[in-house]
Order: sequence, then structure tokens, then C-alpha cells
Amino acid sequence: MPPDAEPAAGAGGNRPPVEDEIRRDIIFGALPAGTRITEASLARRYGRSRVPVREALRALEAEGFVESKKYAGSTVARIPTDEAEDLFAVREVVEAATARRAARAHAAQLAAGAPDQAWWQARREVAAILDAGDAAVAAGRLELLPELNVRFHLGVAALAGSRSLTALLRQLAGKIEWLYAADVDNRGKDSWAEHRRIMAAVDAGDAKGAGELMQGHVHRSGTGYLSRFAD
Repeated sequence: MPPDAEPAAGAGGNRPPVEDEIRRDIIFGALPAGTRITEASLARRYGRSRVPVREALRALEAEGFVESKKYAGSTVARIPTDEAEDLFAVREVVEAATARRAARAHAAQLAAGAPDQAWWQARREVAAILDAGDAAVAAGRLELLPELNVRFHLGVAALAGSRSLTALLRQLAGKIEWLYAADVDNRGKDSWAEHRRIMAAVDAGDAKGAGELMQGHVHRSGTGYLSRFAD
């Protein structure tokens, strides 16, 4: 096998892309902020060749998870407080819009003579995510909530039926999970419980209420994060 070739499918063939593995280790602190990282060290850590690691570092730098400086190499980034504040502000607007649209879509589904099976499957998936989060809270497994949180918010966007809003949230998903993971021990339980109230408004077709609940939910998450981590 050439030195930079990726292993063939097999024992490791079903592994996620190395970019995803590195991102998750950054999000959950296995690679703490400020850690110096190199292609060689990451290739050894994840059992991958250097070419996909190099591509992963470029992608993660573009997303803001990695910082690279000429002659100094790459390090795991820190989220600047002002960037976090901006991210939460954007989320308040975008996610309130998705919740309003999701509520209107639910009302339309109930009024339809022939419900959209794909839409109802998406609603069932949101229900399963909520159940999984409730189980994680009950078991004290708060480390499971960051990923479930992102899946919930993307699920609401899917119910909204807006490709533009869903695309925006997907662009923010990694940073959302990173911020949520940093504060999950402080606000995880309360934040998760708020999801049920948001979905109750969506299911009632209450667009105004769903939007307000979602906006308040994101605002409280931002306030909690910034109160702990602001400089």
C-alpha cells in the first residue's frame, strides 16, 4: 500500500471520516484548546494516513476548530467570547423562524386530506430524539446530550421544510455542539426539558408560541454560556 493511501474497507472500513473523529475529540475535550497538533501525530492517533488527516485539518480550520500559523503549526482553537455571542444571536433569529415554520407545517399536515408521510416520519424521528434525551438525563449521561441537542434542532428545521434554514443550521451545527458540550453540566437538564415545551407548541400549530419558546430557549443557553465563559 502506498504510504499515503487510506486502508481498504474492512475492520476499519466502516469508521467515520477522520475529520468527524477529530472534531468530536475537540468538542468533548479529548483534544483540549491550545493543544498542538500535527499531521503525523493525528495520523498515529487515529490510525489513518496523512493525506486524509491533512484534508481534515484544512476543513476544521475553515470551520474554526483549528488554528494554523506559518512556522508555528496547528493548534486546537478556542472559541472567542465575542464569536460565541454572535453565534447565539444568529441562532435566536434562525431557530425562532424554524420553530414558527414547523408549527405552521404541523397545522397544515393536520388539515390535509392526505398527510405527507415523509413529514410525519421526520416528526417521529424528533420524538425518538426527545425520548433518547430524556433517557440520557434520567441515567445521568449528560455527555450524550450535545449530539442529541444538535439532532433535535436540525429535526425542527426539517419539520419547517426550509432548505435555506436547514443549511444555515448545518453550517453552525459543529459550533453549536461545541458550545453545548462546554456548558452541558450547568444547563443540560434544564435545556433539554425546554425542548418538550417547544414541540408542544409546534404540535399545537402555535407558530407565535413556538417561535417565542425557541428564541427564549436559545437566549437562555447563550446567557448561561457567556456568564460562565466570558472573559
